[in-house]
Amino acid sequence: MPLLAVIRIILMTLIIIVVSICSCLFCLLRPFHRDNVHHTAKYMGKVAKVLGLDVEVRIPEVSKDIGPVVYICNHQNSYDIFTVSNAVQPGTVSVGKKSLKWIPFFGQMYWLTGNILIDRKNKNKAMNTIALTAKKIREKKLSVWLFPEGTRSYGRGLLPFKTGAFRTAAQAEVPIVPICASSTHKTIDLNRWNNGKMIIEFLAPVALSSADKDKIRQITNQTHAEMQAKIAQLNQEVGHKLPSEDDNKSSKKQASEIK
Repeated sequence: MPLLAVIRIILMTLIIIVVSICSCLFCLLRPFHRDNVHHTAKYMGKVAKVLGLDVEVRIPEVSKDIGPVVYICNHQNSYDIFTVSNAVQPGTVSVGKKSLKWIPFFGQMYWLTGNILIDRKNKNKAMNTIALTAKKIREKKLSVWLFPEGTRSYGRGLLPFKTGAFRTAAQAEVPIVPICASSTHKTIDLNRWNNGKMIIEFLAPVALSSADKDKIRQITNQTHAEMQAKIAQLNQEVGHKLPSEDDNKSSKKQASEIK
């Protein structure tokens, strides 16, 4: 492995450990405080510079300081922890697997900062995740960050959305704020000094209430289309093009012919 890539991997590992330990110590003074995640994310986000990536965050006035919301963002790859972290707002937490808290350093930080942990192995508890999250939003006036695709896309474009984030927002009666991040698929080369630019842009809030429960899928699909269009625009602005559906079909056809 090239020397620069090795140095970067070591630096990223050390930064995660140091930030996690410092965050844990800070959180012991005010465990589960509403702004712990925001402050920790700011330092995690600085790793983007180590990756040679310039991250620009754009927030329109209509999406600033609007109180509790459900943020939804496209989920690309393992670099998200260092890139989209730059966009985490005060009073925001995420939802993660309960098992995360057993990861040395990072897991304890994730728990102490106040993120919501769920037990995905327990189906009964998992079914109550929406109600639990909505309750925390209402009672603690928190915003929640969710990835509606449910998994990393790894260059496949914006995957279909699950409706959980939208049902959570409707039950808590708070808006959805879509966040669009330009693609980092195959743009980050650990052995290259300059890996270009990434743009993260917030869209206008989408109002939701319990009265919209019958329209959730329609609103989900509409939001997906708006985010897909914005991400394509951002990709064009930074000069990055994802493979089109036709390109993917062509590649699969070629692979089939080779076999």
